[in-house]
Amino acid sequence: MVDLPGPRAASARPEGNRAAPSRRGVLRASLASAAVLLGGAALAGCGSAAAASDPRTVRMWDLFSGADGALLEELVDIARPDMPGTRVERTVLEWGTPYYTKLAMASAGGRGPDVAVSHMSRLAGYAPLGLLDPWDTGLLAEFGVRDKDFADPVWSRTQYRDRTYAVPLDTHPFIVFFHPDTAREAGLLTGDGDLDQDAFSTPGRFLEAGRELARASGKQGIAFGYANDTAQGWRLFYGLYRQTGNDFDLPIGGRATADLDAMAEVIAFMQKLVDGRTNPRRLDYPAAIAAFTNRQTGMILSGEWELGTFRAADPKVGAAPFPTVFGTPAVYADSHSFVLPRRPDPDEAHRRRTHQAVAVILKAGQVWARAGHIPAYRPVTRTPDYARLEPQARYARAADHVVLDPAVWFAGAGSDFQNSMSQVLQQSMLDGLAPDRAARAMVERMNTALSQPSPA
Repeated sequence: MVDLPGPRAASARPEGNRAAPSRRGVLRASLASAAVLLGGAALAGCGSAAAASDPRTVRMWDLFSGADGALLEELVDIARPDMPGTRVERTVLEWGTPYYTKLAMASAGGRGPDVAVSHMSRLAGYAPLGLLDPWDTGLLAEFGVRDKDFADPVWSRTQYRDRTYAVPLDTHPFIVFFHPDTAREAGLLTGDGDLDQDAFSTPGRFLEAGRELARASGKQGIAFGYANDTAQGWRLFYGLYRQTGNDFDLPIGGRATADLDAMAEVIAFMQKLVDGRTNPRRLDYPAAIAAFTNRQTGMILSGEWELGTFRAADPKVGAAPFPTVFGTPAVYADSHSFVLPRRPDPDEAHRRRTHQAVAVILKAGQVWARAGHIPAYRPVTRTPDYARLEPQARYARAADHVVLDPAVWFAGAGSDFQNSMSQVLQQSMLDGLAPDRAARAMVERMNTALSQPSPA
């Protein structure tokens, strides 16, 4: 078993007389310790983003490189006329633990940027620690952004103690992509070209649809890349588990409550899905993408963030929300969101400028939609321009049923928790670990995480 990250042992202190620490000093030390625990590594060489700040410049940290980075730059450029006198300066940092380490440490010291991008699933490890400042929803409303403009499942995760600590930029769900000609030949499309969700509406029907896709393609049906991956197994499992109508109760310091029978049922389905005959069995993430783009399979289970890759191989590629297989609509997802790193004494005028910048960026979300992400600001998805986006408009309704990682400090994008869960699921799908044993092993690992004190 791979242990989840726990608190580091306290360093020995030198003996002798010492002045009593101030309350502010204790708070700063606590925040810094928590930041190291959350990030998983110490931060070196991270200077103050707030130092020598031009009052007209809103400094933003984000984790977007490549095509997404270029799109965000375009998004900011398009929004610029609506924030006259304001310049957004981006700093792009490495995705994953390095990014969240730097964000936590800079916030703990009050040296963070004006605004940063964070996965919503990481919020539970930041807001309770005092690492973030809340957004002024009245000020956002002044700039035309209100809570009613977002899907409830996404907006509800922005809250901590009745304050708003994140403003969603997008929803990026785990969905299905397919080759329309193959799906049509398999009889799996409706008259208007949508995926026939009813054909996937039970475990048996889903597996039969895979067989029909294999027959139509002359090769194999559905690709899923999970081998040696730190998140894919968990993404598929958790979305399906929530479709059973269940969730996990994860009290810090307590023990996990879960429906083991429902977990085992989902894991058994995942085993059958990667049977090695109808569908490939031993695919890692790149191999699954290659299998689909090379038309070795008619469908792939993947995140919408791969749209650009798939469309380059098949300009007519189709997409749909992940089908409801176990009765209750639920689609695994996360959300890139804007957060305000903690500032001991924020400048009110500059905070106003930051709120305005984020608001106008959200309103230009049509550009961001080209990457495949669903704009969280729903007035964008209700426009005629968005309705013409193919295939994005066909899976936009997934945002109404998204489920994010459990709201606990150790979960979320890039976490060891996702990796730990995915390892057990891989043992089941790849090595034949019985579904009931896999379910128990997952709960044991949840209990290990819960036994470790929250840094909050």
